[in-house]
Amino acid sequence: MAPESPDDAATANEAAKGALIEALARLQEAVLWKLDGISDYDLRRPLTATGSNLLGIVKHLAAVQAGYFGQCFGRPFPHPMPWFEPQAPVNADMWVTPQESTASIIELYRASWAHAVETFAVTPGDRTGLVPWWPADRNRPSLITLLVHVSVETARHAGHLDIVRELIDERAGRFADDRSMPHDDEIDWAAYRAQVQEAADAVR
Repeated sequence: MAPESPDDAATANEAAKGALIEALARLQEAVLWKLDGISDYDLRRPLTATGSNLLGIVKHLAAVQAGYFGQCFGRPFPHPMPWFEPQAPVNADMWVTPQESTASIIELYRASWAHAVETFAVTPGDRTGLVPWWPADRNRPSLITLLVHVSVETARHAGHLDIVRELIDERAGRFADDRSMPHDDEIDWAAYRAQVQEAADAVR
């Protein structure tokens, strides 16, 4: 079998890069859908012991995108992020102050993605960046590696958003009309939950 040519490798890299960008773009839509249709209070209130809240998670994801796809490739994100200043409270990127509007956080998230898309357009998949907050032995990953890393983190937080939103108003699924789970006309959720509880009670 002939060895892969540089052109073949570059083509494969760009194909992988494109597939990862497409998947991450779909996650963007799922994240924003979780904010739709509820009050500013419900978007901000903590619903877990560690303070997880919908809008704070989106604020955090905006910062993640801005860092990995901006700063790490020499393209600093132009919007200020004061929650990363030395004097900022711990975990300041995970909740939203009364002075920060819902619209501003959503716009920040969209702007961080738009900035990332600009980076993708001028950066080959195998181009290495610099992640100064990672250990020195692995802090020069490729764009493809960072696309995987951010996709995993976004998917993890999208799962958090799923649970927090369900606790607020029982809305579930990744997006409107998500057929990956039964719809209300296909299942009696109260009866289903009772069945699950009964199975748990049986092993007490």
